[in-house]
Amino acid sequence: MTDHLIPTTRLTPNDLMSLEQYARTREVFRSQVIAHKRDRTVAIGRHATMIFEDRLTVQYQIQEMLRTERIFEAEGIQDELDSYNPLIPDGSNLKATFLIEYPDVTERAAALKALKGIERRCYVAVGDQRVYAIADEDLERENAEKTSAVHFLRFELSPQARHWFHAGAAVTIGIDHAAYTEETILTDGSRTALAHDLAQ
Repeated sequence: MTDHLIPTTRLTPNDLMSLEQYARTREVFRSQVIAHKRDRTVAIGRHATMIFEDRLTVQYQIQEMLRTERIFEAEGIQDELDSYNPLIPDGSNLKATFLIEYPDVTERAAALKALKGIERRCYVAVGDQRVYAIADEDLERENAEKTSAVHFLRFELSPQARHWFHAGAAVTIGIDHAAYTEETILTDGSRTALAHDLAQ
C-alpha cells in the first residue's frame, strides 16, 4: 500500500511571512487557524485538553512568536523554526500540546502536585492498541514536587494502528493517572482531521 501524501514537511524561512506581510494578513490567517484547530482540540474531562499540532498550527505559533518578539533577522527566525518544527507530526505519530486547566489558582497549585507524572499517563487507543505518550522531549517540565500545566506529547502509532485509524476504527484519547482518570472518544470530524497526520 502506498502512503498517502501528508503535510509533514518541516517549515523553512521561505514558508514564513515577513513581519509586515503578517501584520496585513494576521486576522484572516488567525481565523483560518482557529477554524482548523476546532477538530484538533480534544477535551479530556473537565480539566485537561489536548491540541493536536500540525504544520499549520506550528506555522501560526512561529508567526505569533516572531511578531511578539519583533524577530526579523535570519538567525532568530531559524532559532524559532528549530524550536517549533519538532511539533510537526512525521507520519508515524500524533503530536499534541497538553494543557492542565484549573481556573482557580489555589486549586491549580494543589492539582499540579497531585497530578505529578500525568503527562506520561496520557494515551491514544486505536482498536486493541493503547499507546502512551512520550512527553517533553525538548525539556523537562516536571520537578520533584509538581508537574507543569503545559506539556508536549508524542504518540507513536504502529502501522496496524495507523491502518485502523484510516479505516474508521473508534479512537479514544485518555488519561489513567491515579488522580485523574478520563477518556474521550474522538468525533468523526476529529478522527478525520488527525488521520491527515498519519501515513497509512
